[in-house]
Amino acid sequence: MDKQSGKDFERANCKKLVKKLKAGDTLIVKSIDRLGRNYDEILEQRRIITKEKQAAIVVLDMPLLDTRQSRDLTGTLIADIVLQLLSYVAQTEREFIRKRQAEGIAAAKARGVHFGRIAKEKPENYSAIRDKWRKGTISSRNASIMSGVSHKTFLKWMKEEGV
Repeated sequence: MDKQSGKDFERANCKKLVKKLKAGDTLIVKSIDRLGRNYDEILEQRRIITKEKQAAIVVLDMPLLDTRQSRDLTGTLIADIVLQLLSYVAQTEREFIRKRQAEGIAAAKARGVHFGRIAKEKPENYSAIRDKWRKGTISSRNASIMSGVSHKTFLKWMKEEGV
């Protein structure tokens, strides 16, 4: 079971599953978009699973894509066309979701909504710590400890100040 996005096949559990498949196995998925949402990758994975691994794929909500059944040339053609159409729809849906998400984020930012964590306040003794760090009397690690922030936060403050 994968709990990652189906945007591509760079999913650890998906890779393990495909690697373990052997001739005669059957991969069952609820719907084609549960397998993936990238047109080319869905077609490629189907080819790998059915041709290279000699395993079958069953898509529960689309019996036409059941590769367990031997088909004549016409049946195979129809199944390929349906798979290509459904793969296209899955990828297009993902692209629409991403576009709507970006539009929503842009609208929220225009309304002044703040995203992310609230920035850490610099401590009262920050300027003294920064000056010691600039002079080289303390390391950036020690400066961050003295400031009560992570090393990365201290370095970010320095970058913001152009140091």
